[in-house]
Order: sequence, then structure tokens, then C-alpha cells
Amino acid sequence: MNTAAHREFKERLFEQFARVGKALASPKRLEIVDLLAQGERTVEDIAKETAMSVASASQHLQALKGARMVESRREGLYAHYRLAGEDVFRTWQAVRALAESHLAEVDRVVETYLENRDTLEAVDAMELMERLSDGSVVVLDVRPEEEYRAGHIPGAISVPVGALETALHMLPKDKEVVAYCRGPYCVFSDEVVLALSARGYRASRLTEGFPEWQTAGYPVELKNPR
Repeated sequence: MNTAAHREFKERLFEQFARVGKALASPKRLEIVDLLAQGERTVEDIAKETAMSVASASQHLQALKGARMVESRREGLYAHYRLAGEDVFRTWQAVRALAESHLAEVDRVVETYLENRDTLEAVDAMELMERLSDGSVVVLDVRPEEEYRAGHIPGAISVPVGALETALHMLPKDKEVVAYCRGPYCVFSDEVVLALSARGYRASRLTEGFPEWQTAGYPVELKNPR
């Protein structure tokens, strides 16, 4: 390969790599990736969850689709979007971890908005697996019910954060309750653990969310296993 051809090869190759970076170079598109890691969504659902207009959500989805990071299917009048593969979520995990390691602003934002987090008991995925194996915990999935139906930790009980009061009768006080949510920065599990602790339960939050649990290879119950 001569010098000119080598340069052309490099430029064209790195141009393709840059498509991924461009697709992720938006806070809203990162939020969409994080949301789709919970399961398939329509444009309308995504717009509502991310506080965007349907038109804006559709534009962001097309940018992600152009980089082959999301896929879609049509059912009646609605387009349903999903991540194109587990590697898309892993890429988002890597971006998030890089920011956590190098940007002090991440810690400042977390400390500002999750000020009670340090007072909450927490377990990681490995600890939860050990406790599940000996039957010493009750696990709550506090995400919206449709996300639970798409996939969840085996044996977990669906208790969306707004339905906790009506579910208290199902929770034994002689076992630890572990609540999990969408990811490490989801506040639903924090809210549930605070509420349970105030009522005398021994409650902890899972430091990871369901997508992290699944990507790490722990057992899951899926609606549509691939």
C-alpha cells in the first residue's frame, strides 16, 4: 500500500469510527441509550421519559439508528426501538466509567442531587447473588412495570416506586429487602430504601441496575429471550 493509499485508508476508517462518537455526542442520546437498555420503547414513550417532543426524540433516534446503534420494528401505527446489541450498552458503560474517573463534576452532581445516598445500605451484584442463593433476601424491582415485564432478576417482585404502600403487606420484616432500579444513578431504589427503613425494614439498594446485572452475565428472566 503506497503512502497516499495508506492515508486514504486511515481517513476513511477513522471516519467510520467517528460515527459512533458523533451519535453519542448528545446528552439526550445518551439518555435514550440508557433508557433503551431497560427494554424496547416507542418514540412516544421515549419522548415522555426524556421530556422531549416526539419530533426531537425521533431525530435523536434517527442519529443513533444511522450509526447502527439502535434498531426499530413497526407494529401498527407505532415504531418500537431497541438497542442493536449488548455491545451498545457496554459502550455507554465505558463512556460513563471514563467520565466518573476523570470528571470531578460527576461527583459534584451526584453529591448535590443524591445527598442521602451515603446513609443508605448498599450491596453489589456478587453479594446479592450470594444472598439469593441462601434465600435470605426479598428482591424488589422498583422500575416501571413494563420494564419489569421485559426482563428482571429471577424471583424479583415488581413494586414500582409509586406502588410501595400497597405492597408492604407482601414484605416480611424478618428478611432483608434489596431494591434495584435502572442503573447506578436511578433514584427510585434510593426512595424505596429510605421509605422501607423508616418503616422498620432492613433495606438495601443494589449498586447496579438491571442492565448492568444482565450484561455481567448474572441470571435473568426475559420476556423474549434471544
